[in-house]
Amino acid sequence: MQYITVHVARLRLSSSCLKPSKEEQDNAILNMYIERKSLILQFLQSNLSPQLLEHHLKKVELLKKCYYYIEVMPSRIILRDQNHVLISTDIFQIIDPWRLQRMKKVARTQTEIQLVLLTDLLEQLQRGREELVCYVETSNVITFLSKWDSAMQKLSDLSELMNKVLSLQVPGKLHAKHRLVSHADIKGTRIPNIKLFLSTKMPVVFDRKESVAHKNWAHLKWFTENQESPLEQYELHFRLLKHGTQTELGQRGIVAISSNTCVVCDLLPDRSYEFTIRRAETYTLVYETWHDTIILTTLNSAEDSSTYEPELADRKGLLIFST
Repeated sequence: MQYITVHVARLRLSSSCLKPSKEEQDNAILNMYIERKSLILQFLQSNLSPQLLEHHLKKVELLKKCYYYIEVMPSRIILRDQNHVLISTDIFQIIDPWRLQRMKKVARTQTEIQLVLLTDLLEQLQRGREELVCYVETSNVITFLSKWDSAMQKLSDLSELMNKVLSLQVPGKLHAKHRLVSHADIKGTRIPNIKLFLSTKMPVVFDRKESVAHKNWAHLKWFTENQESPLEQYELHFRLLKHGTQTELGQRGIVAISSNTCVVCDLLPDRSYEFTIRRAETYTLVYETWHDTIILTTLNSAEDSSTYEPELADRKGLLIFST
């Protein structure tokens, strides 16, 4: 009996030792709070930092200014001519033009939707970040821990949104519902699987330091962020902003050029001209909405007595144009 009493006492003592004290419980809760709060802060500072959101916002604004083109793969196929000789043929020579035009409309719509989605996703990410910041800064320990499951779901949702932003920043494939090539036009030739893609080119921007106006001529220069092909074609549009006489009414024009500089001659002194630069339109262009514009004011006779002489100019890379 005495043995049993002693054993029960030992069990009670052991049970009391296993049960944490209130201080230990409070410390455990506090450590959990600190650890979980640190996890949220790390997410806000790395995966969803203001700098990262600003970077993606600038990227989307740049994408809105880009030129979008439809690309066809393969670009060339092998066909047999009437004499059964194998010849390499450009894919656009056998694609049905009407069907291609339909696909270009699809590509334009897809691009517009993609850009709208990117803007909307970034707004959702910004709102989500603000909600997490509020959750961290205003919640006490008990409230913070009680909402932890919903906070973890928010982190998961925001991570998924960021992945969508990254994927949408890259132009994707186009899915053709109908054949682009009529088999009746190429009898006896097996047509490979034709794939369609969207590609982009950077916007063209005026060099505002190098673009200047003199008394009766202006020198324009532009650039893109990436290295352009030397065969890239551009269009320079210009017009007199205010005109009164018939002579002034004719002060407008378009210059087609394959370099990144241009000289426009025979301008009127002491007048403001608007210049717009854009890429020349091609058969595969599907979307463009933004063109850079610059306004230059020619000098009056008192400010500049020099006159541009075409025969004395270095014509390499320049196009002299007279209205």
